[in-house]
Amino acid sequence: MSNHISAAHAGQFMVGGDIPVNRLGFGAMRITGPGIWGEPEDPQGVRDTLLRLPEIGVNLIDTADSYGPFVSENLIREVLHPYTNMLIATKGALTRPAADAFWEPVGRPAYLRQCVRMSLRRLNVDRIDLWQLHRIDPKTPREEQFEVVAEMRKEGLIRHVGLSEVSVEDIETAQKYFPVATVQNEYNLVNRKSEAVLNYCEQQGIGFIPWFPLAAGDLARPGSVLSDIAERLGLTTSQVALAWILKRSPVMLPIPGTSRVKHLEQNVAAAAVPLAKADFDALEKVAQAST
Repeated sequence: MSNHISAAHAGQFMVGGDIPVNRLGFGAMRITGPGIWGEPEDPQGVRDTLLRLPEIGVNLIDTADSYGPFVSENLIREVLHPYTNMLIATKGALTRPAADAFWEPVGRPAYLRQCVRMSLRRLNVDRIDLWQLHRIDPKTPREEQFEVVAEMRKEGLIRHVGLSEVSVEDIETAQKYFPVATVQNEYNLVNRKSEAVLNYCEQQGIGFIPWFPLAAGDLARPGSVLSDIAERLGLTTSQVALAWILKRSPVMLPIPGTSRVKHLEQNVAAAAVPLAKADFDALEKVAQAST
């Protein structure tokens, strides 16, 4: 593993065919308060973490208007604007009235317009380079949701569009309205429910952003295959899990998140892990057996 920590070691992907990003990004959900609600408990630690991102080659940041709510977007603007050579991706359409409340999708066209307009204001940009529909609202015809997103793209408010927690059929329907640049579904060693979606994204050249990428469950217990590989390589189990997910597909864009510089550097160091095929196959075998 290289002594120089850089997300560039993960290789690049062209989002939407025209925005190059290093394949190991940063998820900005954890820079908010406990329960993804309110201001962070360690504001300076969060600011230091955000400042460190461009220094170690992280140029893809994923956030959402619902993180805080609004706190994550505001902090990103405060610390990183004007986002030189960085892709700030945000999401809209999930709401929550309190920290202990359920997340509720809202896909009414007028509300989606409000989401985009307010994210533009908070991030202080004229156009959102990657705006993602956080969830498809089952109470609103999805075609209405796709149509208003397509309109905002034509109006120049959005450059590229992504979807989150969708099926292959959802993607195919959305593509009748706009090119789908990215898909963000839960995916990790022990959650492979989106395998068909990942394979479709790879065939179509769509970026796949796995959320919760470090989850390993029982695979991370002492004496497990994952633990043994990590010990042999002098790494953490999380670093090996990230190396595995990066090796799984060239369209994979993991976005592990943290509010601490040390943890960030540890995650980004995984970009340079030379995971051998034998280790990848061994992890694949035990992961498939556990799902």
